[in-house]
Amino acid sequence: MVVIESKGISDVGKKRTGNEDAMFLDDSMNLYVVADGMGGHQAGEVASSIVVETIRDYMKQFKGKGVTEELEDTDESISRGANRLVSSIHLANNGVYGLSQKNESYEGMGSTVSAVLFTDESLIAVNVGDSPIYLIHKDEIELISVPHTVLAEQAAIDPDRAKNLAPRFAHMLTRAVGIGETIKPDVCETPYFKGDILVLSSDGLSDKVAPEEILKTVGKEQTNKACSALVDLANERGGDDNITVIVLKVKDKKNQKGWFAWLMSKIGKIV
Repeated sequence: MVVIESKGISDVGKKRTGNEDAMFLDDSMNLYVVADGMGGHQAGEVASSIVVETIRDYMKQFKGKGVTEELEDTDESISRGANRLVSSIHLANNGVYGLSQKNESYEGMGSTVSAVLFTDESLIAVNVGDSPIYLIHKDEIELISVPHTVLAEQAAIDPDRAKNLAPRFAHMLTRAVGIGETIKPDVCETPYFKGDILVLSSDGLSDKVAPEEILKTVGKEQTNKACSALVDLANERGGDDNITVIVLKVKDKKNQKGWFAWLMSKIGKIV
């Protein structure tokens, strides 16, 4: 059993008139989601809302005992919980893409998504797009999501060539929820420990605040003050985009042996 202290804030920023970000956090489900929508005529706001609500509604059924419409696992290399979270994103993709095909005003809309689910055994992080997920463990910060941008993917292939790309490629998405009939989320499953901190955000924060600054802020503040401080800092530096941040602190983990069972299950699949 894990005990999470959580707080989330979504702010319109200094330059936008509407907020196309959406978020969801529920300590009883141990589920946390950030989505950053895109598209004109409020389509981005619609897309991000569909993503968050679809994930919430699909995952909520597993909290109780009466599961009725669970999709089949599609990837044997990841856990049941991870498959469920991935399935919820596929459903969200169907919803956003389907609406964009039916309504001309929503044509081309889409959204990023970054979602975190805690189970007794592991921390599951799933993402599409460039909304980052950071894990802080023993005063070190690590990006555990995979940025799906032209710049990031080029840097992985040819770092020297990536340095010559124009700044706009840092925000040019190679994957997003709802822009096609299918989607491929990236999945990270890792053990977690008491004292670990997770930070999910939209790029309205990560473009203005460096990982080292996030580490320093969340390490010394409670979750609510940390969220406010990060949003304030992004706004002080221009607030060019909507700013959403969720800070999660693992306050207790009753089953510290769960990570070993998780690790052995992975080894068994490899063998």
